[in-house]
Amino acid sequence: MAGLVLIDSYKLVRLKAVLFALAAGFLAATVSYFLNGWLLQGSGLVDSDYSKYVAPFTEEGLKCIWVVYLIYSDRVGFTVDAAILGFGIGAGFAVVENLYYLSALDASTLTWIIRGFGTAIMHGMTTTVFAIILQSLKQRENGGRWTASIIAFAMAYLLHSAYNHAIYQIPPLILAASLIVIAPILISLVFTQSENQTRTWLGTGFDTDQELMKLFMSGEFSKSRIGEYLTSLKEHFKGTIVADMLCLVRIRVELSIRAKGLLMMREAGFEPKPDEVIRAKFEEMAYLEKAIGKTGLLAIEPILKWSSQDLWQLNMLAEQ
Repeated sequence: MAGLVLIDSYKLVRLKAVLFALAAGFLAATVSYFLNGWLLQGSGLVDSDYSKYVAPFTEEGLKCIWVVYLIYSDRVGFTVDAAILGFGIGAGFAVVENLYYLSALDASTLTWIIRGFGTAIMHGMTTTVFAIILQSLKQRENGGRWTASIIAFAMAYLLHSAYNHAIYQIPPLILAASLIVIAPILISLVFTQSENQTRTWLGTGFDTDQELMKLFMSGEFSKSRIGEYLTSLKEHFKGTIVADMLCLVRIRVELSIRAKGLLMMREAGFEPKPDEVIRAKFEEMAYLEKAIGKTGLLAIEPILKWSSQDLWQLNMLAEQ
């Protein structure tokens, strides 16, 4: 888990978010203990069948709740963020589960080391896979939330179930070693793809924001397509409301530029201090959104309809 955070060159995931992910894993494991006990007793299944088919469903379902919340509340910007937080939840779950088995069963130290690593990486990887798939589908807008969640959950369930099947057929040492080899390869591929995606988004997004800001500064904004659209809204809204709309668009652009600059500084190894100007901008943005009202915000939605990364960067700045 620490390794994943260290190799994230943009440092997109804050320590606080990692700790919350671990805590979510702890909670999911605790609830899973009681839920699995109740379901096992009521189902009449033998332990092996329950662990192969039912336990993966309940455990992955509980682990994935926090991931769904993070992604659909725009607190995750890129695939690598999803991978880190997903692995954190799985790691937290595995800690509680391994502590339980360590206290409940009598086995040698070597057995526990092998079993502990295998189970921990399995739980981390299944939640990571769920988070990666869900974040990727959200970015591409492939289907609705339920469709994306079901597809991602199905993959996590199948991987977990396959691991539990393998426990009864493959020696634990070979199984654990296989996971230790496969996990870094998969995660390194995700990191490479996500960092390339981040650089592309930073480059194109920064250029677009700069062009918009130049229009604002030059006084020619009204001649642009966005300016013409806002001017046309005077037929439906008061002049003061349209002026507030213009201010809101400008503040969003300013915050977007600041967010991308912050990421560039982090990639270069700098961690900027909190900026009171940013706090003031957020307060002004909240005031303008209230003054414009829901109908006015709907009218300018074509302008402010950002991608998940654009919405995420506002949350990142707010936390900063």
